[in-house]
Amino acid sequence: SSFTWEFFRLGCGHSPRHAIILVLGGYMYLSKSKYTDGVICKKLLWLSCYKKEVLDLIDNDSIFENGNRVGELARGLFGEYELIPYNEDTQKMVDSTNLKLKGKPNVICEASFVYDGNFCSVDILKNDMDGVFLYEVKSSTKKLDIYLDDLSYQTWVLEKCGIPIKKSFLVTVNGDYVKDGDFDILSYFHVEDVTDQLDLDSVEKKILEFKKILNSSLEPVVDLSFSCHYPYPCPFFSYCTRNLVTPNVFDLGWNMKFSKKIEFYQKNLISYEDILKSGEVSSKVDTQIRFWLNSSSFKINKEVIHKFLNTLRYPLYFLDFESYQDSIPSIDGTKPYQQICFQYSLHYFLEEGGELFHKEYLSHDYFDNPMYGLCKKLCEDIPLDSCVLVYNDSFEKTRLLEMSRLFPEFQEHLLNIRDHIVDLFPIFKNQDYYVKEMGGSASIKKVLPALFPNDSSLDYHNLDQVHKGDEASNAYLSLKNLSKEEEDELRENMLKYCELDTFAMVKIFEKLKELC
Repeated sequence: SSFTWEFFRLGCGHSPRHAIILVLGGYMYLSKSKYTDGVICKKLLWLSCYKKEVLDLIDNDSIFENGNRVGELARGLFGEYELIPYNEDTQKMVDSTNLKLKGKPNVICEASFVYDGNFCSVDILKNDMDGVFLYEVKSSTKKLDIYLDDLSYQTWVLEKCGIPIKKSFLVTVNGDYVKDGDFDILSYFHVEDVTDQLDLDSVEKKILEFKKILNSSLEPVVDLSFSCHYPYPCPFFSYCTRNLVTPNVFDLGWNMKFSKKIEFYQKNLISYEDILKSGEVSSKVDTQIRFWLNSSSFKINKEVIHKFLNTLRYPLYFLDFESYQDSIPSIDGTKPYQQICFQYSLHYFLEEGGELFHKEYLSHDYFDNPMYGLCKKLCEDIPLDSCVLVYNDSFEKTRLLEMSRLFPEFQEHLLNIRDHIVDLFPIFKNQDYYVKEMGGSASIKKVLPALFPNDSSLDYHNLDQVHKGDEASNAYLSLKNLSKEEEDELRENMLKYCELDTFAMVKIFEKLKELC
């Protein structure tokens, strides 16, 4: 049960069996994923078993895929290994594990154990002559406290099964690893001995508490807290906040931290009216609240917008990239989870008041480096010293810098494009133009419908197949597996999506000119 929540977790790297809850003889049994659910929130543990229908749907296919790839790669850390195949009958997995444990020294992956109704499969078990070593693999580049809870549970179960663990290790991805030639698995992974950081003494007490919760038909009463967002955003958050007044403190934006929202909530500052009276919010959040309560139409700082428009010159280009993240870098010079650009859209005016032109690129290099062809075409499409307008320039500037380092032949031109970028985002980020429909965000997906509420041609929902950036990423990665007909259809829809991103900038730019 609770597959969606399990898959969502950064660094899961697990097959669906890790989300299994065993029900034997009418009694609810515990898996390691359920254990960590309980550590995070007892209500999460109960809801994931009894109210999966109210779970928020989360698009996490790419996270799940990356986790699986990293987990499978880690199996080769110590050379040859023996894999315990998944079986719906967990006892068969346990029996297979016990058989393999007799063949030491060996490395066993997905070694499975059950003790008193507590089940776990271990990512890597190094079964040496001088002891047994346990390795938990996460596809994250960060070490989270919940990973130690996970390892504590596994270590406790194995030791209760009579398998003394000499050391327990946490395996994460080394975010600083740069691929250079042959892939180096030892440099890619960061392996840390966390034996002394585990809390085995509290495991049994928690297990008893969690089983009591799982065997109750009553939903636990647990108030909202920081755990609703840390270490992972909870997929039941909408359910748990369903009775709050709308809008409420959790609808506030402008980069207000979740911890601050919880602080307001705990002070009973929940409605916009009460939050406003407190006087404890930033000027941007204050604007969001006041405009909503007073139904104000718009706020405009013409002087700032005039100054911004005067920085632009023709020819004027509007640029947007699409990219995907590769958990295991396959391209020399790239790091884990580096953004790999595969597509761009480019609208442009050669002169003020002139015709609007459009160019685009979508790589066919599904099995190679899509960035080379993209850079070559981009340098052909944007002349040197051209004014290039983007929305939130940190993304485009970083991608151009990375690609300039990868391809010396295009470096001068790519850096020239980067040096001539002008950002449209600050006008809305700084609320120099604001309408209440933007709510708590200055993202282009919020600004566009707020400025053009009745224009169906600018509605991302009216597109086919691809409606947002992560869908574009997943779409590109799927192209190599499609038939020619399916590929052509998806490519066409990917191009339409990216084209709308730059056309949206054009429309916003023209709106600002009109207002001023």
